[in-house]
Amino acid sequence: MTTAERIAAVGTYSAATDESVYTVAVDPDTGSMRRLDAAAAGPDPTFVTFGPSGRYLYAAVREEEEGVVRSYAVDRDTGELTERDSAKSGAAAPCYCSVDESGSVLLVAHYAGGAVSMLPLDSDGGIDSPSEVIEHHGSSVDSERQTAPHPHSITLGPEERFAYVPDLGTDQVHIYAAGSDGDGAPSLSCVDALDLAPGSGPRHLSFAPDGERAYLINELDSTVTVLDRESDGTLTERATVSTLSPEFEGDNKTAEIAVHPSGEFVYGSNRGLDTIVTFAVDGGTIERVDQTPTGGEWPRHFAIGPDGERLFAENRHTNDIVAFDIDAETGALSVTGESLSVSEPVCMQWQPDRI
Repeated sequence: MTTAERIAAVGTYSAATDESVYTVAVDPDTGSMRRLDAAAAGPDPTFVTFGPSGRYLYAAVREEEEGVVRSYAVDRDTGELTERDSAKSGAAAPCYCSVDESGSVLLVAHYAGGAVSMLPLDSDGGIDSPSEVIEHHGSSVDSERQTAPHPHSITLGPEERFAYVPDLGTDQVHIYAAGSDGDGAPSLSCVDALDLAPGSGPRHLSFAPDGERAYLINELDSTVTVLDRESDGTLTERATVSTLSPEFEGDNKTAEIAVHPSGEFVYGSNRGLDTIVTFAVDGGTIERVDQTPTGGEWPRHFAIGPDGERLFAENRHTNDIVAFDIDAETGALSVTGESLSVSEPVCMQWQPDRI
């Protein structure tokens, strides 16, 4: 590692015995990437997340029947991964995980399992059994994708008082108060469920820097919904905009959404059209201003660099991560010529700064 490089972790689709979780070094000046280390985490560790100290990495692994969260110590100088411990995640097919700012709880969404869970973390980053598992119920109008609940992500909002769970199967965003039960164990309690357009398929959500607005990407109808966040944690729908170019007539499924650190731009990924769409924030709505091919196929995820100068698209079907420059004035993307070969990459997360 050079002093300028940043470490990121990458999750993938993979067989149980294959290398599947990677650390990579990224040069912030050029966007160039190189592999550092890899571990065989188990089948399909499709989502990874760091704890706030950056010393520990957690991977949501799709073991048979019930999922597993596996943790690794990460050497800040070399990126070396050392497996530490693991715990059952609480339901089948975990697809997303996140850690609170204190590093005391880990939250997991289970797509096929139709549930969310909360796992306590100790002071050394160790994982305990779930203190909370909440099953979702319901369905919606798509006869192939919405016959059952499918929580697709779980994100703590500003001040970390509430957790937000887009459920692709029920066309809702579930809102939970994050707290503790009578014994002091971490807990979630239902506050509200926001109903969205039938057949939209809400997937991931990203908050603006000021926390007053959220942007929700909907997988099944290729849209982004702009949401206002109220003081009680509830959400109010403000506008919905398509991620697609008017002339596109093929099949498309959206995936990831992220707000630029400036708060001026919102990005989303299109799988099928295989682009990153750029929106400019315009008052209470957003305007589509750019549509950039990802240089590969099926961008299931992308990551904006911590400094906001670059975006890294993970193209699952072409086994690569491609770097783009971000224009600070317009938000438009341009190719850097830098890429990294990784088998079926589907998640990329930055190691936090040293604390």
